[in-house]
Amino acid sequence: MFRTAIAGSLPKPSWLAETRKLWPQWRAQGEDLAQAKLDATRLWIKAQEDAGLDVIGDGEQSRQHFVHGFLEQVEGIDFDHKVEMGIRADRYKAMVPQVVASLRLKGRVHEAEARFLRANTRKQIKFTLPGPMTIVDTVADRFYGDRVKMAMAFAELLNQEALALQADGVDIIQFDEPAFNVYMAEAAQWGVRALERAAQGLTCRTAVHICYGYGIQANIDWKKGLGHEWRQYEAVFPALAASSIDQVSLECIHSHVPPELMALLKGKDVMVGVIDVASDQVETPEEVAETIGKALQFVPRHRLIACTNCGMAPMSRELAEAKLRALAQGAALAAQRLG
Repeated sequence: MFRTAIAGSLPKPSWLAETRKLWPQWRAQGEDLAQAKLDATRLWIKAQEDAGLDVIGDGEQSRQHFVHGFLEQVEGIDFDHKVEMGIRADRYKAMVPQVVASLRLKGRVHEAEARFLRANTRKQIKFTLPGPMTIVDTVADRFYGDRVKMAMAFAELLNQEALALQADGVDIIQFDEPAFNVYMAEAAQWGVRALERAAQGLTCRTAVHICYGYGIQANIDWKKGLGHEWRQYEAVFPALAASSIDQVSLECIHSHVPPELMALLKGKDVMVGVIDVASDQVETPEEVAETIGKALQFVPRHRLIACTNCGMAPMSRELAEAKLRALAQGAALAAQRLG
């Protein structure tokens, strides 16, 4: 009854890259690295299928970082002279590339991994891309001088790749926009518009993922200061409900997001986060089923998709596998109880 999916990233095996890092260094180079990326993707396809998930992702195994993995194939970006910049309103610092000229794709970005994913599972597949607002918040602008103008330029490039991914056989294309939870007014004013530009012309399902970040210390500390209720979603959900985007992925379990905010997404599929990526405690099927039950007060059952709160890249492989099993088992238990 309840479909299951991951938000996006999964841990990289130790033979592919450094573990438990957001910007890990690769263990190989050239053709060896290309093959290792596909081997890791195959590993996680099987792990998701074995766990019982309905929608399968590549786990972002071919990308060093969920934003920079796309940017590496964009002309007009200088990766050789990175600068330190505050990310997500100075929540943490990172070394980021600089936009120094007009943006243009060098060619296809994710063709190899998307086609590999499609060829290695019969289930529905989802592919993730960074959203334009989040990209803007993860690069240093030395050319456009205007966040909206630069976001629209990135949206055009994302759209080119998204249309190609659709042709590769991708069933769901998801844009990750954690910046929506930081720049709430701007997200409603122009972020959703840029998102729709990125999804323009797509006939497959489209999704946006809006979370409170990976389970890293900077995000954990930030959430401690958000107060008793986290109402960031309230500012952007009405704009998303009126948009052309089909699905919205959000954080739920172990958060202080008021569940009633999900009612603002009327008419949309809601990917409800039922797995906490900031905790090493594996959820029980009962906990997952209980979270689904709470969400059903505000989301029609045919619209609910059980998901992870965010990506699991910084997590250990063993823990991620256990949480995938809990996700599927909890959704099955919820279906049994609420069927």
